[in-house]
Amino acid sequence: MITRIKGKLINVQACEAILEVDALTYALLVPAADIPTLQSQIGSEVMFHTIHYMESQSQGTSFAPRLIGFSNETSRAFFELFTTVKGIGNRKALRALVRPFQETATAIAQRDVSSLTDLPEIGKRSAETIIAALHGKVDAFTGHAASVIETSGSPFYSDAIEMLMQLGETRKDARLLVNKVIESEPDMDSADQIVQASFQLKGKT
Repeated sequence: MITRIKGKLINVQACEAILEVDALTYALLVPAADIPTLQSQIGSEVMFHTIHYMESQSQGTSFAPRLIGFSNETSRAFFELFTTVKGIGNRKALRALVRPFQETATAIAQRDVSSLTDLPEIGKRSAETIIAALHGKVDAFTGHAASVIETSGSPFYSDAIEMLMQLGETRKDARLLVNKVIESEPDMDSADQIVQASFQLKGKT
């Protein structure tokens, strides 16, 4: 079982990294979210934390060994959890996880179906399945941006984010604003109030 590998990064393309380790050259599958960072590291020595598995070939009649590489153990652990969801295999997860894992974990914690459906290959039904399977299991991966809605119980969280996006905010900025508002004023009783408070907060920053 290969759990970690270190070498010179030769090339990165289409969710695959080529790593030169002494006289050997390895092809590692990598999450889409990591590709921009890895492309900036081509020519440098890079450490990957890996998952080593056998992938079926020719309709399951034969198998080939594969390595998936991650920048740290936390990312590897989140990926392993994410692929426990029914219908989410390794290849699909690699293509779907185009955003930092912390953002995806936070979307799951916040039951944010809309954010998850923005991921490639994740439709509404898949997003709902992911939330049902992983909600309550991803808190360790959300970091400081962990769900304020979980502590505040605000039923207007998602509506406020969608309204802010319609008014020109990016999803990321809308989340940050709404999180700050709910954290400071958890008793807001409508999405409209949250949006108004968000713009007031934005005007002060």
